[in-house]
Amino acid sequence: MKFDKKLLRLYIVTDRAWLNGADLGSQVEESILNGATLVQLREKVLDSISFQSEAERIKTVCHKHGVPLIVNDNVDIALAADADGVHVGQRDMAAGDVRRKLGPDKILGVSAQTVEQAVAAQQAGADYLGVGAVFSTSTKLDAAEVGMDTLKAICAAVSIPVVAIGGIGPGTMGQLAGSGIAGVAVVSAVFAQPDIGAATRKLRALSDMIVKEDGI
Repeated sequence: MKFDKKLLRLYIVTDRAWLNGADLGSQVEESILNGATLVQLREKVLDSISFQSEAERIKTVCHKHGVPLIVNDNVDIALAADADGVHVGQRDMAAGDVRRKLGPDKILGVSAQTVEQAVAAQQAGADYLGVGAVFSTSTKLDAAEVGMDTLKAICAAVSIPVVAIGGIGPGTMGQLAGSGIAGVAVVSAVFAQPDIGAATRKLRALSDMIVKEDGI
């Protein structure tokens, strides 16, 4: 699937902790139907066979609605499931090695917390950057907080699009106006909510407003 920065407008990241007996595929579809533009499958507890099976299942849901599926961290699973791409952090496989393994046609996202990391990721072939945690977050307790000044500096330093992540929800999104981001990535702001559809619609409207103000 061809990458376009508009795919970053509302980027949802799955979290099995919020399932509470629900089906992940149904939750993902509900979010897509209400405005999610890209899905990242993050799995920390499944074995490789189960992870690949889940990736293939969620990909079917995503592609049914023309939305790409990105796999978190695991390049081999992304390739085996023929996902649309992979997202890696600074402690995962180096971005240049990931790009060589993926080839030129898959989407590569890289996490960055500094301008130096951002520039290096772009040079290594990243299609987009995930920058955060912009605000404090309970979803990823080991995530270092990245201030607004750094977020703006990263957006200004690279030509590839940037998505903000970490502690983002209706109460914090307004602070991102003017930063230069192409969209926001959320976890609990969607999956921990009692009404996933309503939560997604609200977040999409706010993200559209922020990005439009930036002229992106």
